Amino acid sequence: MFIVSGESWGRIIFTMAFKALQTLGDSTIYTVRDLGRMAVFLYHGLVGVFKRPFRGYELLRQIKFIGAGSLVVIFCVSASTGMVLGLQGYYSLHKFGAEGTLGSVVSLTLIMELGPVLTALMVAGRAGSAMCAELGIMRISEQIDALECMAVDPFRFLISPKFLAAVFVVPLLTALFDVIGIFGGYIAGVKLMGVSSGSYLQGMMSSVTNHDLQLGFVKSVVFGLLLVWICTGRGYFVREIRGAGFGAESVSRVTTQAVVMTSIAVLVFDYLITAVML
Repeated sequence: MFIVSGESWGRIIFTMAFKALQTLGDSTIYTVRDLGRMAVFLYHGLVGVFKRPFRGYELLRQIKFIGAGSLVVIFCVSASTGMVLGLQGYYSLHKFGAEGTLGSVVSLTLIMELGPVLTALMVAGRAGSAMCAELGIMRISEQIDALECMAVDPFRFLISPKFLAAVFVVPLLTALFDVIGIFGGYIAGVKLMGVSSGSYLQGMMSSVTNHDLQLGFVKSVVFGLLLVWICTGRGYFVREIRGAGFGAESVSRVTTQAVVMTSIAVLVFDYLITAVML
């Protein structure tokens, strides 16, 4: 039977407290460094948009990849979301005899909230993860290092076209999401539940204002910038990310981390932008 003296207990507690403090310090230093890296990365990515010669073909390729490649998933998600909103909105409004306001409820919910958020989440899951994995593979295979050795700016060559394409395409996909979602709500509410077509359209046109459209547009632009910044930054700094591992394992872990961080950032900034502009 072991007996631990009071002095030994004090040494054990001191050691545990010291290790906890050391872990906290290491995590703080790593977080500050990571935020600094990402801030510098964002600066160089935005500055690279204005550098010449401009890579027009790469911009068009990224627009096709992010935009046209996401049309199917945007169509499916927006149609189902609009129809669900139509059904649930009718169920809730029918209790108060306010079925005529279904058009305004569906349109405002999509334009101000669900359209920008769901579009950003879908694009992050489909295109953002691919961009992160692409840059991560290029980093671990030293392709980016080779560009730097040849005096080629990797930001202008790889990052900036993705930034510009995402900021341009995500608002367009959001607008498409809103239109298809409102039409889906029309089908569910008018064709299936028997709401008056005129009241649905009139409620939508009378309730949606320019401020509502501006709020949805600002959200879509900010979300587009967030998703391309986080996803490309995680892939670019795959070697510096703690706990990512090595080789293909690091790319897979960083890609998962990028999608999760993007989703959280979109939800946080959704609240902040709403609180400021509403």
